[in-house]
Amino acid sequence: MARGINKVILVGNLGNDPDIKYTQGGMAVTRISLATTSVRKDREGNAQERTEWHRVVFFGKLGEIAGEYLRKGSQVYIEGSIRYDKYTGQDGVERYSTDIIADEMQMLGGRGDNAGGDRPPRSSAPRQDYAPRNPQQAPAQPSSAPPMDDFADDDIPF
Repeated sequence: MARGINKVILVGNLGNDPDIKYTQGGMAVTRISLATTSVRKDREGNAQERTEWHRVVFFGKLGEIAGEYLRKGSQVYIEGSIRYDKYTGQDGVERYSTDIIADEMQMLGGRGDNAGGDRPPRSSAPRQDYAPRNPQQAPAQPSSAPPMDDFADDDIPF
């Protein structure tokens, strides 16, 4: 019998630079604020945006990577779990917090949107588009594209 699932997937942009700290044992703890925006239409057909802010925490090696490479405005994909905490503040008032504990992180976006910080841009080969097998649906191939090898499904050895 399953115990339950606590899984969160977020794609959004950082609202500030990462805040990285280290425990006494030397483990990195990095915190970010992540904004996710959804758009829906109201009754009149006008687009309505809603932005939610999420507190995300990275631990260990993932925390070191997040602290080094993420910057304010970076777009990022995060998988993790949600954690609710209750604590008593210095004024004696009970407070509540909700954090996303990140297990996985993937940096998104191009180099032009400051997603990579101060890293130099990486050169890449031009993108290669391949035509569909049905020639009637195939768009015109640019003249610089190399010819495709034509093979049938029965040429595959499995």
